[in-house]
Amino acid sequence: MLSRHFTDRTALRLTTLGLILAVAGCASNGSAPGDADRGGGAQPASADARAAELSPEALTMYEQAVAVMASGDFLDAELRFKEFLLQYPGYPGAHVNLAIIHVNNDNDEDAMAAVDAALAIDPDYAPALNQLGMLHRRNGNFLEAEAAYLKAVTASPDYALAHSNLGVLNELYLQRLDQALQHFERYQEIVGGDEQVEKWITDLQRRVEASQRTANISE
Repeated sequence: MLSRHFTDRTALRLTTLGLILAVAGCASNGSAPGDADRGGGAQPASADARAAELSPEALTMYEQAVAVMASGDFLDAELRFKEFLLQYPGYPGAHVNLAIIHVNNDNDEDAMAAVDAALAIDPDYAPALNQLGMLHRRNGNFLEAEAAYLKAVTASPDYALAHSNLGVLNELYLQRLDQALQHFERYQEIVGGDEQVEKWITDLQRRVEASQRTANISE
């Protein structure tokens, strides 16, 4: 059963919403299931509400860096985000995207520094909190990962990737099937129409019901 989840979770990161390569830049260390955490499961900050604070030239500069990142050219993207930050150091999304690139390069130390820089600007910035959770998960700090993901969905209830990551964390690492089910269902409510996630939800519903029946018999 676990091996199936390894495959399924990785598949989600490569397909759902086009999130991984289209906007995040997927990294993989091949070490764990559901690696929403391998850089993938991270949704980079495309231009958000803060874009109103940027000049048209700055916004173009940022969007071009995101596009380069989406193409898989992480070296060029890294240079572009660093150049952007020299001029606009207060834009947290650029720090998050650098963190994702560093994870892709298996450089967790620099990734954490980039996340810290984003959170210093905005402690409730959901993409940074999501990335913080993934870094903790990569290093086996599951409760710290949970806390970061939960803070992300508290700050931004519709931040789908954090719900997905909470589903993976609860199912495969914390063995809390009921909570995993809740977060995958919430993810599906936000995203909608993901057939693979729907299969996971069906499977989790079956397993939760079986667990409840076993508990009732034991009583």
